[in-house]
Formats: sequence, structure tokens, C-alpha cells
Amino acid sequence: MCGVFGIHGHDEAANIGYLGMHALQHRGQESAGLVAAEDGRLRQHVAMALVSDAFDRETLATLPGRTAIGHVRYSTAGSSELRNAQPFLFEYSGGQISIAHNGNLVNANELRAELEAQGSIFQTSSDTEVIVHLMAKAREPDVIGKLQAALRRVRGAYSLILLTSDEKMIGVRDPNGFRPLCIGRLKGSFVLSSETSSFDLIEAEFIREVEPGEIVIVEKGGMTTHRLVEPAQLPKATFCVFEHVYFARPDSLVNGKSVYRAREKMGIALAQEHPIDADVVIAVPDSGVPAAIGYSRQSGIPFEMGLIRSHYVGRTFIEPQESIRHFGVRLKLSPVRSIVDGKRVVVVDDSLVRGTTSRKIVKMLRNAGAREVHMRISAPPTTHPCFYGIDTPNRSELVAASHTVEEIGRYVTSDSLAYLSHDAMIGAVGGDGYCSACFTGEYPVPLGEGNLVQLRTPRTLGAAR
Repeated sequence: MCGVFGIHGHDEAANIGYLGMHALQHRGQESAGLVAAEDGRLRQHVAMALVSDAFDRETLATLPGRTAIGHVRYSTAGSSELRNAQPFLFEYSGGQISIAHNGNLVNANELRAELEAQGSIFQTSSDTEVIVHLMAKAREPDVIGKLQAALRRVRGAYSLILLTSDEKMIGVRDPNGFRPLCIGRLKGSFVLSSETSSFDLIEAEFIREVEPGEIVIVEKGGMTTHRLVEPAQLPKATFCVFEHVYFARPDSLVNGKSVYRAREKMGIALAQEHPIDADVVIAVPDSGVPAAIGYSRQSGIPFEMGLIRSHYVGRTFIEPQESIRHFGVRLKLSPVRSIVDGKRVVVVDDSLVRGTTSRKIVKMLRNAGAREVHMRISAPPTTHPCFYGIDTPNRSELVAASHTVEEIGRYVTSDSLAYLSHDAMIGAVGGDGYCSACFTGEYPVPLGEGNLVQLRTPRTLGAAR
């Protein structure tokens, strides 16, 4: 999962870009980058760091111009190294072009092999670069035509922002609409972003979302739109339901709905489906808080902040290295003994992917004196990997892929464990039009050959420890 941001026609474009990326930091913590346009030239700065560490006043001053695009990344395709930090910047016969991508292309490996056989030389290991090479080979005369030709060959998830040396800012969303992309207005400037939370920070007005299969072009004369696919030919919309479950910030609107309210509804439904006698409801912060509040309201059990999160540690789910992820759990969360000591505790979390985090949380709560620990997950069991932009690359890493709820409960050592049903989750986000392949194994876009090996038989529960 990544975050993309763009601002067109603002005197402080790089500074606004910095703020927009900061509001999207939860979507990626491995690298951050900005590209700005001025006088027919694009300038780039990328770093393997958080936004606040990657940029300072002096760095931002090297990125002049009234248009800029930015990217925060965690790797789902391509290794975590500087050459894969976006936005990418390329030279071609028509000038320069920069691209920032949120999502994954499921046929990138096949296309890359084809392009390399035709003489293309890749500079990165990212699937995003495939798009640029396809554009370079397209015979259409203008950049929009080249982009359309390239995107007709790729499959999968992409929300893109591109910037050209003549200061066109282009936003694109794949025909399925897997990943979010929003349009905003900041006085006389247009803004594109993965989430509306960035609009709130810079005091921009939310206009609408980029529609699935739509291309928006922002230039000096204003904004125009093109279509990759005519509306009548669009596939069924399959927005990623995990955006509501975990990734998006609770103060954002995604797919036209409040993330906070959707999570609260999941918690209400969870209490209806899986009630328990207990003394206190606590959340695994931060993404589990709205669901825990919903569970508390429905059940009548008081809600308390029984786990405190250190905000100086990143999101453990999206750390790329297993050793860092496990260390991060202990560093990130701390129980409040006065709330849990001697109590029957309901712990509400948004998801249970590998099981190791939940196991450590249960142990921490017991060490803090909890008499009983009941885990409640405000999403269904995650049984399949995502190939559209979430880092669950192998089915062998997903504990629910090969074990029952009872077995998982024994592994995490909770007194009980229960998940929200799939129907209740979909009901909480407003019905159909969602991709939930990570819970069902029903992939709306056919996978490439390179993805199929990742659906191999899961390993044993003991190996997951």
C-alpha cells in the first residue's frame, strides 16, 4: 500500500506536497519523494525515510515550481531500496515524465519479460516502471494517448499521478477502482490524493473521487477528463474493502463513505454476532479504536484505553522484515495495568493476519493482570494473499489459511476468539462493489503466472511462530 499526492497551480507546491504526504504517512513508511515542475524541467528528491526526515526547508527549496507530485511507499512489488523510491523520473523524446503509483499490476512480470526481450532496460525492480516502458513504445503522438495505450495492456490495481515537464498533472484510476484517488480544490489549485485526510490538513475542499477507468488532466486551462473504458464497458467496481478495515485513516472518506463510521458499524455487528460476558472493552490502537467503540456501545460493556500506542513507532503490519515487525509489537504497545488488572477483557482488533501480534498482545495483557482475554476481530479471517497492493504475499504466512478459529485461538492463547462474518463486514461498508479476495479467494482480475506460486499450500501453525 502506498500514498500518492499532487498539487497543481500553487506558489508553494513543494511545501503543500510535503504536508499532503505527511497526512498519508500511514500508507507507507519506507520511502518518501517529491517531484516538482518549473520552466519545462522536473526536479526530484527521494529518500529512504519518513516524510519529516526526508525533507527539510533547504531540500524543499530545491524543488521550485507551482506543480508537484509526491509518494510515500511500502513495498509490495519491488524491493525496499532507494532505486524503487517514487515518484520515478524518466527522460524520453517528448521531455520528462514522473509517475507515482499506488497498487500492484498482476501481469507485470510477463510484461517485463516481453519488454526486455524487445530491448528495454529497466532501472528498478518495481512493477510501476512497466507502465513507462509501455508508454515509450506506444505510437500515439501525445502523452495521454501513450498512457491510454500502456494502461490497456496492464492488469491489476493502479491509482496513478503523473507529472510532465510541461506541467500537466494526470490522475488515473484502474477500471475496477481497487485503490482510492480523490480530487480536491485549494483556492485556485487542483489537488489529487489517495485520501481526503490530506485535504483536511491543507484546508482543501473535497470535490469528488476519480471514477474507475477515468483519466483526469490538470493543466493551466483547468481540468479535463478522458476514459480508459467507456462507462457501459466498465467491469463491476471492486474497491478494496481492506481500506475500510485497516489502511485508510479514520478521518478519511473513501469510496464515498466515512472510514470511522464503517469501522464503528463493524464493531456493532461484531458485538451482535459474538457477545461475551466481560468487564471492559479495549482496542488495539489506532485502527481498532472505532470498532471497539462500536462493540462497547452495542454490548453495554465500558470502553477504556487499555493499550497505549507509542506514536514514535511505525505500523507493525507494514514493516517489511519479520524481525522488525515482531520487535515493533513490544515497542509499540503497552498495557494500562489499572484498567485490565483483575478484569475480563475484550480486545478488539481490525484484523488477524499472521497471529504473532495477537499472541504477544494476549501475553502482555495477562502479564498486566487480566483475568480473561477475549479476542474479537472486526473482519473475517484473512485466508488468501492480496495481489492488488497489500503485503500478504504468500498464503503460507496467513494463519487462517490452514487453521480453524479454535486452533488460532489456542495459538494466540486467548480465552476466546471470534471474527466478524463476511456478510456483516460488507453490510457495514454499504453493500456490493468491493474486492474481498483476501477473505474469500475470489479474485476479480485474473492473476498472472508469477502470482500463482504464492497461493501454495500454507505452512504449519508452529512454523508461523
